[in-house]
Amino acid sequence: MDFYNTTPTAIQKPKIFYGWYIVTVGFLAQVNCAFHMSSTLSVFLKPLTEDLAVSRGLFSVLRSGEILLAGALAPLIGPLVDRYGGRWLMAGGALSAGIGFVLLSQVSAFWQFLLVRWVFVAIGGVLMCQMVVSVTIARWFVLKRGRAIAIASLGQGLAKVLIPIVTATLFVWIGWRSTWTVFGLLTLVLVVIPAAVFMRRSPEEMGLMPDGAPASAQSGALAEHRHAADVVRRGDEIVWSRREIIGTRTFWIICFMYGMANVGIAGLNLHVFAYVTDIGFSAMVAATTLTIIASTQLGSTLIWGFISERIEIRHSSTMMFLIQALGLAVTIASGQLLAIYVGFFLYGIGLGGSFVLQELIWATYFGRVSLGTVRGLGIFVTYAFGAAGAPFFGFVHDASGSYHLSFIAFVGALALSAILSVMVRAPRKIAMRS
Repeated sequence: MDFYNTTPTAIQKPKIFYGWYIVTVGFLAQVNCAFHMSSTLSVFLKPLTEDLAVSRGLFSVLRSGEILLAGALAPLIGPLVDRYGGRWLMAGGALSAGIGFVLLSQVSAFWQFLLVRWVFVAIGGVLMCQMVVSVTIARWFVLKRGRAIAIASLGQGLAKVLIPIVTATLFVWIGWRSTWTVFGLLTLVLVVIPAAVFMRRSPEEMGLMPDGAPASAQSGALAEHRHAADVVRRGDEIVWSRREIIGTRTFWIICFMYGMANVGIAGLNLHVFAYVTDIGFSAMVAATTLTIIASTQLGSTLIWGFISERIEIRHSSTMMFLIQALGLAVTIASGQLLAIYVGFFLYGIGLGGSFVLQELIWATYFGRVSLGTVRGLGIFVTYAFGAAGAPFFGFVHDASGSYHLSFIAFVGALALSAILSVMVRAPRKIAMRS
């Protein structure tokens, strides 16, 4: 990397800041991460439950186990990202997930499907997906952190736009088993090699500064920046211990506001396809609904990134939760197709913000040095909430024959999250007694 060295004969800055290569790899990883998420599994739900002879409620436990496993591993992986970076974590995770997808095509019983998902796909996803990607990007950017994380998140949004239609088409052409094989091969090709070649821990390791600015320019930009979180960002280099993190009120408020929202997101993403078909619409209409959610999420993601750089993060979070709640309220208020499309359109806009703001809020309030540790602890708590979502929706459906009560509960959770987001304040690091 002599190109980046500063010597008397080579003082010119690179034309492209290396952090954008990190963002590109993150984008590819997020595309592939969408293969194992609830929204994708939602498309597989009916054929899988029929072929493997399992109820929707029991099948939903699969996703809960994955979420709990990811939550348990996150506090262990977070410090590894802080210490070593995400390079080999992402490459190894993609290898594990890719192998797992291929193995899914060979299962003949639900317990086999569950075992492969938990051992290969879920663990691989934790290593290559959102936490590792966002923590690494947050180390490379400060002033442009919102747009950088948003651009990487576009990968997941783009995949969600295409996956419902592509998956439905692949079902017709090659069946659900071979569809998993296709996902596995794509994961191996698009993530393993780019992660191993391009990922780096931090700009300082390459003689660079966050955002690509010289040290003097970086400090000057921070002084002039008018974002409401400036005070927090001046503490971007603070080191936090686990004990200090969990001792802050800020940590728990953020965990509860996103944890409650995650209950509904995990449940709705898995069951939305079945919900639309259950109320009388065709599978293609249900697939179109998923595409609407994904399209609006994709279209709004970058906008939320820029909003987060201009509006205080707690206020932008409040706005996001309220938009999601409004969308779902419109959806359940009427069984008409237009209302469903409009409602999920609004819900998708809010969802586009959730994947960006949930990553930014931790970096904004706790800085970038200990972000892996902070994010890992936060995931442990929020995923514990999210794990209840899929079975809640599934068992409520099994008991009542409808998803209506689940949707109402989700609207209430989003409203409460909006209230909690107003209460977030920057944490103060206080010396802890041993």
